[in-house]
Amino acid sequence: MRVCVFCGSHSGNHEAFGQQAVALGKLLAQHQMGLVYGGANVGLMKMLAEAFMEEGGHAIGVIPHFLAEKHLVQPNLNETIYVDTMQERKILMADHADAFVALPGGYGTLEELFEVITASQLGLHRKPLILANINGFYDNLLAHRDTMIMNGFVDEVHRNTLVGASGAEEIIDAIKSYSAPVATKYIEQVHEKFNGKQTN
Repeated sequence: MRVCVFCGSHSGNHEAFGQQAVALGKLLAQHQMGLVYGGANVGLMKMLAEAFMEEGGHAIGVIPHFLAEKHLVQPNLNETIYVDTMQERKILMADHADAFVALPGGYGTLEELFEVITASQLGLHRKPLILANINGFYDNLLAHRDTMIMNGFVDEVHRNTLVGASGAEEIIDAIKSYSAPVATKYIEQVHEKFNGKQTN
């Protein structure tokens, strides 16, 4: 199994973020899981990848040329894939992955996360989606998920499309025990509702 980890190009201002990134890197390798990530040598990305490789794990980095030109490529990866755009990066990371984990990060991490959540909701994949809620970093996001459900924008069945975990060991357990919600594909629901309105 290869796990795609989305995470920040910054380290954050709480030591737990880095500690758990390192712990996750080590555990992924120890559980013989491969790593797919953004390929950079900064922030949590660097900490995760270096800890992973120190344990002998097989790491794949996917990075756009414009970031590589800024000398931001993590050295000694088993494989580095260079792409032209951020969109290509996301597609290749997802294609190479059997599961997804989002560590704390900024706008880019959220963009990557939401894209794979949406793909799951549309029935395009059934891969595990784990939110690393370290030090309560994603408490508000999980609360907003509940708000979207309460207000009818996300179906209740998709509550557990995204599973929260508080640290590295819980992340590994969540990946192994994950079961994607079984539901009618969202696009099929929309089609059925539309057709129903047309025939009334």
